[in-house]
Amino acid sequence: MTTGTTAHTTAPAGIPPLRVAAKGRGGHRTLASALAAAPPGAVITIAPGVYTESLRLERRVLLEPEYGSGTVQLRSPGGTLLTVTAPGCELYGLDLRGCDPAEAAVRVADAAGLTLTECDLGVGRIDVLGSRQDAGAAANADLTFADTLAASLRDPVGGGVLLVRQSRLHDARHAAVHLEGDARARLDDTTVDTVDGLGVALGGSAVLLGERLRITGTAGSCVRARGSSRVLLRDARLIGPGRHGLLIEDEAEALLEDCRMSDPARGAVRAGGSATVGLADCRITGAGTDSVAGFGSARLTVHGCWILGSAGHGLVVSDDAVASAGDTLIVRSGADAVRVGDRAGATLTGCRIEGSGEHALSVTDAARAEIADTVLSDASVCGVHTDGRAVLELTGGRIERGQTGLRLRSLAPAVVRGATVTGTAKAGVEIGPQARTTLEGVRIGAAGSAGVVLDSGAQLTMEGCTIEAPGGSGMVVASGAEARVRGLRVDRAAKNGILFGPGAGGEFEHCDLTGGNFPALYVGRAATPRFTGCRVLDHGQDLALAEDAAPVFEDCVSIRVKDRALPEATASGTGPVPVPVRSEEGGASPLPTRSDPLELADLGEPGTEPETLEELLAELDELVGLDGVKRDVGGMVKLMQTVRLRRQAGLPAPPLSRHLVFAGNPGTGKTTVARLYGRLLKALGMLERGHLVEVDRSALVGEYVGHTGPRTTESFNRARGGVLFIDEAYALVPAGVSNDFGLEAVATLVKLMEDHRDEVVVIAAGYPGDMERFISSNPGLSSRFTRSLLFADYNSEELVRIVEHHAQRHRYELSEGARAALGRHFDAIPRDARFGNGRTARQVFQAMTERQALRITELTAPVEAQLVVLDEQDTPEPAPSA
Repeated sequence: MTTGTTAHTTAPAGIPPLRVAAKGRGGHRTLASALAAAPPGAVITIAPGVYTESLRLERRVLLEPEYGSGTVQLRSPGGTLLTVTAPGCELYGLDLRGCDPAEAAVRVADAAGLTLTECDLGVGRIDVLGSRQDAGAAANADLTFADTLAASLRDPVGGGVLLVRQSRLHDARHAAVHLEGDARARLDDTTVDTVDGLGVALGGSAVLLGERLRITGTAGSCVRARGSSRVLLRDARLIGPGRHGLLIEDEAEALLEDCRMSDPARGAVRAGGSATVGLADCRITGAGTDSVAGFGSARLTVHGCWILGSAGHGLVVSDDAVASAGDTLIVRSGADAVRVGDRAGATLTGCRIEGSGEHALSVTDAARAEIADTVLSDASVCGVHTDGRAVLELTGGRIERGQTGLRLRSLAPAVVRGATVTGTAKAGVEIGPQARTTLEGVRIGAAGSAGVVLDSGAQLTMEGCTIEAPGGSGMVVASGAEARVRGLRVDRAAKNGILFGPGAGGEFEHCDLTGGNFPALYVGRAATPRFTGCRVLDHGQDLALAEDAAPVFEDCVSIRVKDRALPEATASGTGPVPVPVRSEEGGASPLPTRSDPLELADLGEPGTEPETLEELLAELDELVGLDGVKRDVGGMVKLMQTVRLRRQAGLPAPPLSRHLVFAGNPGTGKTTVARLYGRLLKALGMLERGHLVEVDRSALVGEYVGHTGPRTTESFNRARGGVLFIDEAYALVPAGVSNDFGLEAVATLVKLMEDHRDEVVVIAAGYPGDMERFISSNPGLSSRFTRSLLFADYNSEELVRIVEHHAQRHRYELSEGARAALGRHFDAIPRDARFGNGRTARQVFQAMTERQALRITELTAPVEAQLVVLDEQDTPEPAPSA
């Protein structure tokens, strides 16, 4: 036994322990003296103190402190502190200090072995040397990667072997640990920090195995492997390197299991050459560039990992690299979440990708991607983007939100099967010029604009797909595009079910278009689509045609359609039938429904009595508030009466612009006054019908080049004889955008206002400041909109009167206490951007009826008076201000 009370081990039988003490009796004064006297297998205990010596371990020995870790420091006088030339040497609990951080403090020679346990090594690196032959790797070629590493560490034959346990390595330059040739190292429960260079550097056929290894504060990469070296890390932490967390080059291999890599200045994992990298159950956060990147002909396998907050791409492969990812989460990438370029390939299975700064998946050049059962959500641009000659095969999974779901521009085939695309701000699927795409069993729901858009020359094969509630048309087929569609269902499109641009074609079999007010089919100029066995159900109109459109129908039918244009013969099996119908100005006019602003009187229904000017002015006067608006409208009525009298007398009429700007916040009565204004003009004989057609940007601006003019014309024609009310008109000229389709809508509108100056009154409405920008965007607008009506916000008293008006309409009564409480309630509401004026009053009334209903249900036998009275206790509490 050693003499200290904290001896680490015992010497082998028959070998007496040796003791080193700088002062005292019964021991060696220097470590060199003890090492010279020590037989193989000896245990050398060291008294507390600092020993400045250069040591060589030429026989298997154990060095340990007499009184526990940290009590003994070995310091180099210059050059290498410790040179190990024998196998099986051990150091326990010692502090080791080199003399130069750029030099080796510890050197393990070829075929030698050193174990450091609970040691602290600073100022200098560990060099582990080996031969340049790969004998160890060849001997274990039949074993798995992990088994090969473990076996190589046990094998006493070959390069130098290093085992570090529960220790700290720090303050080195270039590298903390350097392995070369066929050297092998195992670092367990060890920290490497404060390195002006690499944490661990491997070359040749070296092998590193690390468990619970922590590398932090390196100016370079945490681990770099070159040549045919191999790395296996389990439960490691690679934190904040100045370059990469893991850099694998040449033919090197790396396998990381349950590791954490955080905040590398560059990428977390970078593999080049023909390297192989496997990541299993790892978490990567905060990469300064791309989190996981493969180049050259590298192979990446990622399974069960989290890749979070990359400044660049989450996963990127280029050149001829290949990546496979399964059950992996990639979140908040600054650029594309997954990018596959050049000739690279990628396979994603069961992954989830969220919140990318650009595309969730981008496949470009001649790359190939196979995606299965993967969710891609909230991309800033596209869920999936392809271009060049990239090949895409996507099966199952979902694409959620973002701008565009699938934007397929590659000239190579793309196949999408069984996927769901929902909630995109723009198109669900966009197929670029000359692109070839197959969609099978795809569901596209709630797209912000069109469900599917085919650009010029695009080719689409589509079978068994569904497009639900798109914000624009269900499908847009542009000039020269060809579609072969079977079993498509378009449900509740906000615009046309299918829209064909000029010269578009295609074959559509057994498709259903259901539930819409716009024409289910709009066929543009010279377009020639063919329909077989298709149905239009529950639409306002089934078909609208532009000039020279030549669709063909066979065995098609309209069911519960108000305005039918499909020929009856097509439902009787008589063969293909061309349709001779034409629509005015290439547009499409849906019939009014319950939600349409037109009333029966506006349509000239028989039996309706004309409204008198006095009745309409009285109705205007009954509106709550709006005193300035009432004065302005009254003044315009008097002016128009004078104009009518002068015309009747054969006198020329004074200049008169009836077009108006309504400037005001939401809920201030702009639409109500606009509808009443049209009826006043009809009563004055200035308009034929006086009806109101309400539109916004989505109704005027088209979805592809050449579509905006006809769409604006169609909306304008619907308003002929009445008022065209453009809500949020400033959206037609977005600030800072010079090539928006909205400018075409404005130009078309100006020309139509000139050509039909006596047939339509145009009212442009929106926020006051934004309306000034709208009017100044086109000289024709400023010359036609010369009068603005300002709709001021309602004060609290007026809001109470609006609530009372709603109550009277629904046979409720407000108590005096309720009126007073409402006044206090409206006084407390901030007049910020969320304030809705009359809309807020309506919401308050609804809330009061709900609260009253809950209160009444608690009464045993309420009387009629209790059922109609809204009391103070029914007034909702105002939301607390921010």
